[in-house]
Amino acid sequence: MVNPDLTALTGDYTIDAAHSAIGFTVRHAMVTNVKGKFLDFSGTLQLDGAEPSKSAASIDVKMDSIDTGSADRDGHLKSADFFKTDEFPAMTFRSTSAEALGGDDYRITGDLSILGVTKPVTIDLEFNGAAKDPFGNERVGFEGKAEILRSEWGLTWNAALETGGVLVSDKIKLNFDISAIKNA
Repeated sequence: MVNPDLTALTGDYTIDAAHSAIGFTVRHAMVTNVKGKFLDFSGTLQLDGAEPSKSAASIDVKMDSIDTGSADRDGHLKSADFFKTDEFPAMTFRSTSAEALGGDDYRITGDLSILGVTKPVTIDLEFNGAAKDPFGNERVGFEGKAEILRSEWGLTWNAALETGGVLVSDKIKLNFDISAIKNA
């Protein structure tokens, strides 16, 4: 039985970047985690509450908007060693499938493009709810997470450590906090 509240949420939504976050965590020097985020992104959701498998998502991230709290590190990440933002200014995600896992849990799979390389990625999502805000906007919220190996997108720069291991891990944890407003 489909939750009637979800059926009422069917429609097209625009991600509210001011109330959303796209971030990542990466292991640094094998001993600590460094967190970062992207400050400039946009996207859309097409939700089908009656048949969640018909839902879709599209996100565009401006790679120059990377922010790790260190201007030097951000500059290095924008350089030819990593994201080559002059040549590849955007990272994109286009969903290819969606599924309801039960309760508030969903999974969306899609094509993630970085550095001109497109590979599938699966994002586990939790539906945080829906509400009408004080301005009359219908909002939905989702939290998501995924793990990728950056080397699969050609992000291979690294430095060896004297103690063994590498400076930057291959595994990247992606996290999303998405608030989206239903289009009028």
